[in-house]
Amino acid sequence: MLIFDAHLDLGMNALEWNRDYTRPLHEIREREREMTDRPDRGKGTVCFPEMRKGQTGICVATLIGRYIKPSNRLRGWHSPEQAWAQTQGQLAWYRAMEEKGELSQITTVAQLDAAVELWTQDPPVSAPISYLLSLEGADSMVTIGHVERAYAQGLRAIGPANFGPGIYAQGTNARGGIGAKGAELLKEMDRLGIILDVSHLCDESFREAMDVFQGKVWASHSNCRKLVQHERQFTSEQLQELITRGAVIGASLDAWMLVPGWILGKTKPAETGVKLEHIVDHIDHVCQLAGNSLHAGIGSDLDGGFGLEESPMDLDSIADVQRLPAILKSRGYSDEDVANVMHRNFVRFLQDALS
Repeated sequence: MLIFDAHLDLGMNALEWNRDYTRPLHEIREREREMTDRPDRGKGTVCFPEMRKGQTGICVATLIGRYIKPSNRLRGWHSPEQAWAQTQGQLAWYRAMEEKGELSQITTVAQLDAAVELWTQDPPVSAPISYLLSLEGADSMVTIGHVERAYAQGLRAIGPANFGPGIYAQGTNARGGIGAKGAELLKEMDRLGIILDVSHLCDESFREAMDVFQGKVWASHSNCRKLVQHERQFTSEQLQELITRGAVIGASLDAWMLVPGWILGKTKPAETGVKLEHIVDHIDHVCQLAGNSLHAGIGSDLDGGFGLEESPMDLDSIADVQRLPAILKSRGYSDEDVANVMHRNFVRFLQDALS
C-alpha cells in the first residue's frame, strides 16, 4: 500500500548529517560506525531504497534552519541569514536529487495526482519519490518578503516554530505567543495559500496561531497528550479543534512521543517495550475523537535527529512502516480506513489545499 509520510527531514540529513540517501542503509550505517558526534550515528533508518521498498512514495520533506540567540543552548545558526543559507543549501540538494531522478517535487494538484497514480500502479523499482516542500521552524525567513521567495521555490507548508524560542512563534519547551511578527507571517501565509503546520507550537502559540490563521492547517508529526503527558503532544481538546478545522494529524514514530516515562538520552526502547503497536494507539485516539478515520495519518519523523536508539523495537528501517496496515486491521479498521490513514487523508487534504 502507498504510504504518504508527512514529515521527513531528508535535506537536513543530507547536509548536516552528511548521509547519501541514494545508498543502501547498511552502507550509510557502516560509514558512520566509528562516529560519535551524535547519538544516532550508525543507527539511521531512512534511505531512498528503503523508502521504495516500503512504498513510501510520497512525503513531506523539510527545510530546517534554526536561529539561536546567544542565550539559547540548542543547536542552531547564529543569525537568520545563516539559517536561510542553510535552507537554500538543502533546497539545492533536493534539486540535485530531482536531476538524478531520485525525487520529484509536488507543487500542484496535477503533480500530486500523477504521483498517486504512479505509486498505486506497481511502480518501477527506480520510481522517483515525490515530495512536497515544508519549512520546519520559520527562523530562516529573514524578512516577510522571503516567504514569497520560498513559495516561488515550491514551499507549500510552514511550521512557525521548532524546539525552543523562535522569531515567529514559541516551540517545544518554550512559552509565549506568536507576537506581531508571528501574526504578520501567518497573514502572508494566508495570502499565498501556504499550509500552517502546528506541530511543535507551544500551547500559547498554538492558541494564537489558530485564532489568526484562516487557511489550511495540519499537524505533520504530532501525537496525543492523553497517552503521553508532554506539551509536545496535543491535548484532546486541541486535536478536536484541529479536526473541526479539517486537519490531518500525522502520527510520529519518535519513541519518547509514543510511550510515557521516556527520559531523553537515557531510556532505551527495550526498557519500555515500545513497538509499532504504540503508534496505532495514537492514531486510534485521533480516530475516536473524530468519529471516523478521516483525520489521522503518518508523519514518521524517522531520522529526525534520532535513529534506532529512539525508535520502536520492531522497526529497523522506514520500510517497516508498511507493517502498520496489518496492525490497524487487527484493531478492526476496514480496508478503506487503513487506506485513509496510510495515504488518502493527506492526499485529499492536498488536493484541496493546492487547488
